[in-house]
Amino acid sequence: MLFVHSVDKFGPSAIVNDTPLPSAIRVSSLNAVFAAMRGRGPVSRSELARITGLSKQTMSEVAKALEEAGWIREAGLTVGGLGRRAAMYQLDERRAFALGIDLGGTKVHLGISDLTGALAGELEEPTDRRGGLHVVRQIRDVMLRVADRAGVDPARVHAGAMGSPGVFDVASGRIQLAPNISGLDKFDVAGALQEVLGFPIAVENDVNLAALGERAQDGRRHLQNLVFIALGTGIGMGIVANGELLRGVRGGAGEIAYLPLGGDSFDSRGYRLGTLESAIGSAAIVERYLALGGIEVAGVRGVFERLDAGDPAAVRTVDEVARLLAQAVMAVAAVLDPGLVVLGGGIGSRSDLAKKVVQLLAGWPGPQPLVEASVLGSRAVLEGALGLGLERLHRDLFRFRHAAFVAPGSSGLSK
Repeated sequence: MLFVHSVDKFGPSAIVNDTPLPSAIRVSSLNAVFAAMRGRGPVSRSELARITGLSKQTMSEVAKALEEAGWIREAGLTVGGLGRRAAMYQLDERRAFALGIDLGGTKVHLGISDLTGALAGELEEPTDRRGGLHVVRQIRDVMLRVADRAGVDPARVHAGAMGSPGVFDVASGRIQLAPNISGLDKFDVAGALQEVLGFPIAVENDVNLAALGERAQDGRRHLQNLVFIALGTGIGMGIVANGELLRGVRGGAGEIAYLPLGGDSFDSRGYRLGTLESAIGSAAIVERYLALGGIEVAGVRGVFERLDAGDPAAVRTVDEVARLLAQAVMAVAAVLDPGLVVLGGGIGSRSDLAKKVVQLLAGWPGPQPLVEASVLGSRAVLEGALGLGLERLHRDLFRFRHAAFVAPGSSGLSK
């Protein structure tokens, strides 16, 4: 027998409604109806029964339970046709929310989306330089501020996802190889986030989530195989293979910074960053430019400003970077054969660099992926996190005893 529970996200649990759901309604039926209503406008119960294959009796009970619990609401009557007009239903998009987090070494960017995926609110601020648990608490505080500004009850945020630098170790919950945020390798980050937020947070490498964010854009949703290569301070890659993220045994799939390109892979000077990153990361680009006779510039942004001004040293520098990046794309294409390679990050998303890569690949006889610059830019990780958070929310909504059937307006969350 399934009872209704609400989780107080900063305090003890409390049963707010001890009425069991009708025994005829299985969790699978609830999920089937809910999934059928996602992405659709108002729909009648008879149409939902046709889509899900449920009997009219079961469909009636499911719709009643969902309506009474505030998950769906009436949205008018059917138009036209003979006979009685039937009630139409749609999801109550503000009944539950998902959280997306883009955690970087310099900034943390949070967003909250409703059940339909619409953005309710977002906020970005500098990452707490103390790192560790201070960052975990900062994420909680920022979420509460976003919710307050968006008029969202924080108790209705039920799932989320976070993109972070480094490699997330599923077994320990720690984040390794993230030197720009100290202390994340010392404790269970995923567990600490769940403790302070009161709901599970999926932690993924930021480039993996950027890949999901880019794939979710119009015209790309059908793609089952694509990669996202982020080039900025460093270089990394997110892989979607057969519609799923490819993580590898230790979460290191896509760590192309270590590809043996641009230098001697046995040269210990490249061990810390990786051979390829040591050759085309932002610091390496500046070094190349200066070695070619360029003037003093304020970082890699200055090199591209000189490129726009036609500086020969900057032109040659970007040509060299494009050649190495094209070689990396060739290596990836030869192994994974993706349908699309998206170039992102502060450097990779530049259209002029992407065009050079495309030109270099034109004469290559290997598998030719489509290569495009990112359409999301700096928002790719957040969009991917929101999408994954929403997916987990929909997937787990009625799986366990939790707040799924709490009456609208009830909340156990204390700010």
